[in-house]
Amino acid sequence: MVDLPASWVTANRPFYNVGTDYGGPFIMKESHRRGSRTHKAYLALFVCMAVKAVHLEIVNDLSTDSFLAALDRFTSSRGIPAHIYTDCGTNYVGAAKQIRTLLSTDEARQAVSARIKCEWHFNPPAAPHFGGLWEAAIKSTKTHLKKVVGAQTYTIEEMTTLVVRIEGVLNSLPLQPLSSDPHDLEVLTPGHFLIGQPLLAMPEENIIDVATNRLGRWQLIRQALQSFWHRWSHEYLQTLQRRKKWFKHTENLSIGDLIVIHTPNHPPMSWKLGRIAEVHPSPDKVIRVVTLQTTDGLLKRPVVKVTKLPV
Repeated sequence: MVDLPASWVTANRPFYNVGTDYGGPFIMKESHRRGSRTHKAYLALFVCMAVKAVHLEIVNDLSTDSFLAALDRFTSSRGIPAHIYTDCGTNYVGAAKQIRTLLSTDEARQAVSARIKCEWHFNPPAAPHFGGLWEAAIKSTKTHLKKVVGAQTYTIEEMTTLVVRIEGVLNSLPLQPLSSDPHDLEVLTPGHFLIGQPLLAMPEENIIDVATNRLGRWQLIRQALQSFWHRWSHEYLQTLQRRKKWFKHTENLSIGDLIVIHTPNHPPMSWKLGRIAEVHPSPDKVIRVVTLQTTDGLLKRPVVKVTKLPV
């Protein structure tokens, strides 16, 4: 496993280095009128690489224009970042499969990167672990949001209110102690970097166990927020347990090696083979991404998705 990227450990203003991802879809309706039409909506997430602050936006579809509009709203309130990191849309896998159509062509990528004058970084295809920071953020947000929303269908105003309040919950997570004083119980949170103090919620009645048919529309929003907090806070505490992965050094792959590409959807007795045409070493001289020569042309894959055949 590589050392932490420089963008994670360099002191900068919030949202100077940003990772972005999509989640959804969610079903919303146009109004409270009976028989009003419903449509899909998606969640665009922007996470600060340094202080782990989160910014959420609702988009109506997976078009480039919708993402550019969300990007404009983000930069208007958080400032223009210097670097934006995202998964490669051509082979989007895992929890963010929905954005696959957004960055599927070079023209779409150029339109997005030309909108904001900053440097864009695309992860190699089929390598979701390269974007672990925003993958974890969108997973916890989308998974718990879908559970607390359930069968309810909200309007765009109600959904925006819920998403903004969930953004406050995510930005209240404790990062580390605020001081070394044994009597100090304060912790550092992303809210300290955004507003200079912790983000706090107004005191409200606990209605998490009240039946939904006894609640009004805005009480349903409050209940969904309380349910989200209950689920997400328990999950976050479990992620603080230290885990290690890929901590043993192995031999680097080299040009000309014959390898088997991990392709779980191939038919029986069909092995995807290739030879390494180019290696892409990291700054620590460890090769984690390779370019392969296959019968279908050149493919770029992370080394965790290939296996070298013994010589």
